[in-house]
Amino acid sequence: MKILVINGSPKGENSITYQTMLYAEALYNKHEYKVIHAGAKIKQLEKDFSEAKSMLEWADLLVFTYPVYTFLAPSQLHRFIELVKENKIDLSGKYATQISTSKHFYDTTAHEYIRENCLDLGLSYIRGLSADMGDLLSQKGQREAKAFFRHVLWSVINGQKEMAVNLKSEAPLLSASLNNIPDINQKEKNKDKNKDKEIALVADYGPEDHALKSMIDRFVKTTLYKVEVINIRDFNFFGGCIGCFNCAASGICIYKDGFDTLLRDRIQKTAATVYAFKIKDHCMGSRFKMYDDRQFCNGHRTVTMGKPVGYLIDGHLQVENNLKTLIEGRSQVGGNPLAGIATNEFDVDKQIDILCKELDYILTHKYKQPANFYGVGGMKIFRDLIYKMQGLMREDHRFYKEHGFYDFPQKDKGMIAGMYLVGAMMKSSFFKKRSAKMTEGMLVPFKKVIEKAGK
Repeated sequence: MKILVINGSPKGENSITYQTMLYAEALYNKHEYKVIHAGAKIKQLEKDFSEAKSMLEWADLLVFTYPVYTFLAPSQLHRFIELVKENKIDLSGKYATQISTSKHFYDTTAHEYIRENCLDLGLSYIRGLSADMGDLLSQKGQREAKAFFRHVLWSVINGQKEMAVNLKSEAPLLSASLNNIPDINQKEKNKDKNKDKEIALVADYGPEDHALKSMIDRFVKTTLYKVEVINIRDFNFFGGCIGCFNCAASGICIYKDGFDTLLRDRIQKTAATVYAFKIKDHCMGSRFKMYDDRQFCNGHRTVTMGKPVGYLIDGHLQVENNLKTLIEGRSQVGGNPLAGIATNEFDVDKQIDILCKELDYILTHKYKQPANFYGVGGMKIFRDLIYKMQGLMREDHRFYKEHGFYDFPQKDKGMIAGMYLVGAMMKSSFFKKRSAKMTEGMLVPFKKVIEKAGK
């Protein structure tokens, strides 16, 4: 079998994820392997994609390998997928799978992004392997890697693949209007409460993006607050995040292109952030992903907690369930109240008006949305990770200590002892007969809270 490895890590051969693939190659060495170090050589590939094209056409099976960066694959792999599509390479009938490494923080959204794009390219998809960064060093991890790749090879030989439909919408998209702006907003534009508050609108658009630009213009004219529009299409990025961890100890990005200043002085100091982009390849496009990845100069520090976010999206978001999950997950983990998402699928003017009013409410009342599974689960993964890696991630460790993130509820000895007592009671036939009264007893403190609220 001809197997092509597409290594999306910017570290190239030094990627931890790539070592899992090399382990599989060593085990199943009767097959023919080639590799494209897409993450490390993306700039060369942008100049000349001919060799990559030949290798893609040669392969029977594609294996995407990458570390999870900011809920998804690294921006360099996003750009590689864009290049494959731009070059109109026919991959129909070939097979594809993926291997990622992470601490299992939103590896699900990363895998779904790759799966959706494999379906776009006509590839037969086989479920991938999501490994912990250190799994290959354990016998359990080695067994899982071996079993995974054996299953992949069996699937290709036997024509097995996931049956899936990549949903699309053919409904026409709309442009926003500068007509019928709510009068109340115009009257309140200059209220004192708004004069010192500013919204950073971080966008990615060019001259051809008329629909997205119309949405931005509508938002700017409708909102009560001053807006600074920052088009990242105009920023000279020196490159995408390379996972060097220089910022983990110092808080400073290794690139000297001024991104730190842009992020910290012009974006993070504002009262709210609104992101505007056009859906591309089931996501926000490689350039916006580069912006996201480069925010790792903040490490795992949720430095904008409490600051609301909103989205202006050009595209059919309703059929992009993974992207919707990603947006809510980012808001939850960062502690950023999600004011809303306005798309141009329907009633675009009304959606933008609603977003503006919601932003105003959150800013005026300092409303903090309670955390759900996305936020609680995500932060617990980071909490444990940073505590164990505090020697390297010093800035993160300091931040987590200062904000009380090291709650470690498993050390709540009082609750543990109490649950042992309840467990023992529930085994007793005497207490089992009185279980209804026990339930009533559990409600007593709740009733006291409700009574107090009514006074």
